[in-house]
Amino acid sequence: MNFQEVADGVLRGVGGESNVRSLEHCATRLRFTLADRSKADKAAVEAVPGVVTVVESGGQFQVVVGNQVGEVHARIGDLGKQPQDTADDKGGTGNVLNRAIDLVTSIFTPVFWIIAGSGLLKALLAVGVKLDASFATTTTYAILFAAGDAVFQFLPLFLAVTAARRFKADQFTSLAIGGALVYSATIAVVPGAKGASLTLKAFADGGGHVTFLGIPVVMVAYLSSVIPIIVAVYAQSHLERLLKRVLPDSLRNFCAPLFTIAVVVPLTFLAIGPVTTHLGDWVSQGIDKVWDFSPIAGGALMGGFWQVFVIFGIHWSFVPVIFQELATNGVSKILGVLFPAVLAQAGAGLAVFLRTRDKQVKALAGPATISAFLAGITEPVIYGVNLRYKKPFVFACIAGSIGGGIAGASKSAPTSFVLPGGLTLSAPVNVGNYALLLVGVAVAVVLAFVLTFVTFKDQAAPATAGAPAQANEPAVQLAPAAGGGTATLIRTKALQVLSPVVGRVVPLAEVSDKVFASGAVGQGAGVDPVAGEVLSPVEATVVTVMPHAYGLRTDDGVEILVHVGIDTVRLEGRHFSPAVTEGTRVRPGDLLVEFDPIAVRAAGYDPVTVVVVTAQAGYSAVDAVSGDVRTGDPLLTLQP
Repeated sequence: MNFQEVADGVLRGVGGESNVRSLEHCATRLRFTLADRSKADKAAVEAVPGVVTVVESGGQFQVVVGNQVGEVHARIGDLGKQPQDTADDKGGTGNVLNRAIDLVTSIFTPVFWIIAGSGLLKALLAVGVKLDASFATTTTYAILFAAGDAVFQFLPLFLAVTAARRFKADQFTSLAIGGALVYSATIAVVPGAKGASLTLKAFADGGGHVTFLGIPVVMVAYLSSVIPIIVAVYAQSHLERLLKRVLPDSLRNFCAPLFTIAVVVPLTFLAIGPVTTHLGDWVSQGIDKVWDFSPIAGGALMGGFWQVFVIFGIHWSFVPVIFQELATNGVSKILGVLFPAVLAQAGAGLAVFLRTRDKQVKALAGPATISAFLAGITEPVIYGVNLRYKKPFVFACIAGSIGGGIAGASKSAPTSFVLPGGLTLSAPVNVGNYALLLVGVAVAVVLAFVLTFVTFKDQAAPATAGAPAQANEPAVQLAPAAGGGTATLIRTKALQVLSPVVGRVVPLAEVSDKVFASGAVGQGAGVDPVAGEVLSPVEATVVTVMPHAYGLRTDDGVEILVHVGIDTVRLEGRHFSPAVTEGTRVRPGDLLVEFDPIAVRAAGYDPVTVVVVTAQAGYSAVDAVSGDVRTGDPLLTLQP
């Protein structure tokens, strides 16, 4: 498949970029929401080489591509249609919390790594000053500190760009608005603010008392602020849409930005800035009150549940709170207590690495543990190792809670945003009792390591009731081709695919999804589940991971899709807890994902789990069983 040609053909067929309101993809299909359905040519899209079929369901124009859907989606993204560009200003779909998290994620993700890298540089500079106080007086330090601190000082400018993408506003107009907030003369009249000494004469003559058209302006500090610029760009996006409707084409290009900055900048100084700043201050004051009441309890709570927040994506909602802490207080108490929580997961992962005899798990646990220890990136060790065995994750959370309580008692906290990890452990060095923070980290790591190491047991491949012994034996052999010496693959043994869930078998043709029912994706069967554990049906490598769908590839090239529920991509991961990542090696009976079938039904979705063979790799036919099945029972048989 030529991914770029498929992407170009599909995009033309749906009416071009201007006709695409939003685009997402699941395990096998591109899901378009179109502005005008009449502009899309279904037959033309289906004629594109590589497209299996087109299904229109639930208000979406769904283009079925198969396992390569991610590659095609990426090519369409290269043409300029990124998810954050297509999301509407209501913040996506789902409940209020999910929309809020989606909003924060889309705005902060593009700048997250430059923020993390800059924070690490400031943390390393703090170590240098601790080792030699005179280093802080050198111009070398000043230059490096400027390099590390610039992104934090001028954070409103960075967020102006990403917020403009999110709300579909003009990026350069957003930068102009953000620039006004951090303009040197603006900074200079803020009481107690640190900024440039140059001021406009009007500000200087007014002695810092600012009015706009006679209305008093409450000047607040916008350096390092987060919420004011996001709300300002949101207001900008709506004003721009209004102006584009009412302004003549001949005036629109220069009058739209003129009126936008002339309205939004004063509006921000008069209302948006003071209101959002005071709201942010109240949040910081609330955190201070919790810590004043009991820093140990606050640290234990965050330390114990932080990685649970990471699993469900809720941790993103804390990012603006952390930045508000830094802007208001100059330190983040929340960040200070997260070091034990993060490094405890690394300690548990190290124990698994040392104890397991499974070469695939060991190969994953090694680099995942290093990533968690050094950079604080815990997702690989959580999903690929600790959640796989469950107890290591629980032990790490318990250890993180204990270590977090100690860290809270230390009152040691970073003075800039960092990803908590080994490399940034120096960030809190100049605040509070740093030695006690290190004790909390050490307790968390050692406790998680010891509990996991002592109790660890490798997961044995579960017995498969009724499964013949040859199910996992080599299914191919080399034989000379007729008339020559070229070897040909000849299947000599059947391959059995086990049921991933407990329930009643649903013939593929009776599955409520037209694409699966037609066999366009592949042959297989569905299972109406009675429990929420989804296990691997074969020994394979996980090649695709979505909360609701998992692509598996066996060593001899057979590809299998396990799709949990119909249209459950719209749940956006709610009610699903993945236990694997891409590249994970699984055996029959290993946990792929846990989900809540009752909640899925309550949300209006069919939880039938579909198992289809998307690439038969030389097998001639796929037979399915009927009746009730348990996990480990044969579900499909691939005939030689």
